[in-house]
Amino acid sequence: MTSIQINDGGDAISPADDSVCVAAAGAWPFVSRRVYKLAGEVESIWTSRQHRKSLGPRRAASSLATWVFNPQSLNWWIGCIFAIGSSLFAAGSLLTLVPQLAKASGLEANINAIFFAGSIPFTTAAWLQLFQAANAGRSPNQSRKLFGWRPHDVGWLSCALQFAGTILFNINTFDGMIPGLNWFQSGLAVWTPNILGSLLFFASGYLAWIETCHAHWSFQPREIAWWIVAINLLGCISFLLSAFWGISLPTTPEDWPTISVAFTLAGAICFLIGALLMLPEAEQSTSEPATVVAITA
Repeated sequence: MTSIQINDGGDAISPADDSVCVAAAGAWPFVSRRVYKLAGEVESIWTSRQHRKSLGPRRAASSLATWVFNPQSLNWWIGCIFAIGSSLFAAGSLLTLVPQLAKASGLEANINAIFFAGSIPFTTAAWLQLFQAANAGRSPNQSRKLFGWRPHDVGWLSCALQFAGTILFNINTFDGMIPGLNWFQSGLAVWTPNILGSLLFFASGYLAWIETCHAHWSFQPREIAWWIVAINLLGCISFLLSAFWGISLPTTPEDWPTISVAFTLAGAICFLIGALLMLPEAEQSTSEPATVVAITA
C-alpha cells in the first residue's frame, strides 16, 4: 500500500524537511512537477500551478453557488476581473464589426474608450496574479512582495510577462483614443505597443501552458487547469494575429483592419471562457494541508 499526498502549495522546495525528491518533470529549462519521498512509503506531489495559486486537491463535489460567489478566494477575484476585461474587449470588437449596432446604441464615438476601459481590469488581474506568484510559499515571518523576482520560476515568469503585456495594452488602447493620428503616428503610438504586448501575452500563455502540462505538449481533457491554459493560449495567438493584421501603413489593404478586429473578438472570447473556468478552479483554493489518500501500489 502506498500513500500519495497532493501538496497544496506550501514550501516551494520540498514539502517536508526529511523528504527526498525522487522525480522531477517539466519543459526545459523549468521544473513544474516534483515527487518527494517522505517517511514510510508516502509520496508528496508538488506542482508549480498548485503551488503559486494555493490550490488543494480537486473536490469530489462542487457547488455552483461557490463558483458564482467565492470572494474569500483571490483566484475567484482574478477570474472575475479578467472576465470583465475580456467582456469589454469583446463588446468593443463587436461594435466595431457591426457599425449598425454601435450606431443604434449610441456608442460610435466611444468604442476606443471601451477598449481602454477593458485594458484596466486586464492589468489589475494580471498584477494580482503576479502578486500571488511572488508570495507563493511565503513563510509568516516574511514580508509580502509587490512584484517579486523569480525568473527561474515558470509560473512567476508567465505572470510577469503577462503583466508587462497588459501595461503595453494600456498604452496601446489609450493612444487609440487620440484623434487625427497619421499612419506613422498610429504605427508608433498604437501598433508598436500592440504587437509588443501581444508577443508578451503569447510568451506568457505558452509558459502557463508548459507549467500545467509539464511538457511542451500534453493532452489532459479531464483537468480544468489544462482547459484554462489551452483556451487562454488560443486567445494569446488570436491577439497576436490581430496585432499583425492591425499594422498601420499607407499600403495596408482595406480589409486588414476588419480581420484584425475579428481576431481581437476571438481572443477576447477565449480569454472570457478561460476566466470563467477559473471560477470552479478557485473552489480548490485552500490554506489547509491537503488530505493524504491511500491507493493500491
